[in-house]
Amino acid sequence: MDICPIPPESLDLPLGFPKAGQNPGLAWLGVGPYDGGGPRRSGGFWNASCLGNVMTSTTRKSSPVAWSAATPGGDRAPRMADDDRKRKGEPGGPGTAVITKTKPQTKRPSLYRVLILNDDYTPMEFVVHVLERFFGKDHEAATRIMLHVHHHGIGECGVYTYEVAETKVTQVMDFARKHQHPLQCVMEKK
Repeated sequence: MDICPIPPESLDLPLGFPKAGQNPGLAWLGVGPYDGGGPRRSGGFWNASCLGNVMTSTTRKSSPVAWSAATPGGDRAPRMADDDRKRKGEPGGPGTAVITKTKPQTKRPSLYRVLILNDDYTPMEFVVHVLERFFGKDHEAATRIMLHVHHHGIGECGVYTYEVAETKVTQVMDFARKHQHPLQCVMEKK
């Protein structure tokens, strides 16, 4: 039974075809840094894949480690591919490369003040209730803020990031409209 539609004899490459039980969809590599025992390919290897009804083969660059030790009879240890350049005294010798890792700088978010404006129609008890419900104030703090709004025309409910402040303003305005009060709540950048 043929796994690949192109017979291996038609290619000039000795391919390592999968054995029984292996996945035929994987790329089959030749015999390493050589293209079948022929002349050595510089820094590459043959890669043959069976993709559908087409057999493809390509030469790719391998890792930067030279394969001289992997060759039959090779007696040298693996070395980096650019070692020859460094030995010849060309620029780029040891110690000339500087690798820096930059830590991304995070910027603190802008803060916004949520303010309640005074009006002549909203009951004081309703303003205290809003401050307790939406801003988490206790009864004393809510009463103090409400009195500040009543005497000065404006009072700060809290300081939040943009999204939180926007949500608080919307909640207060919707709650006031639902109870038919003209209470105004705004936000401003701190």
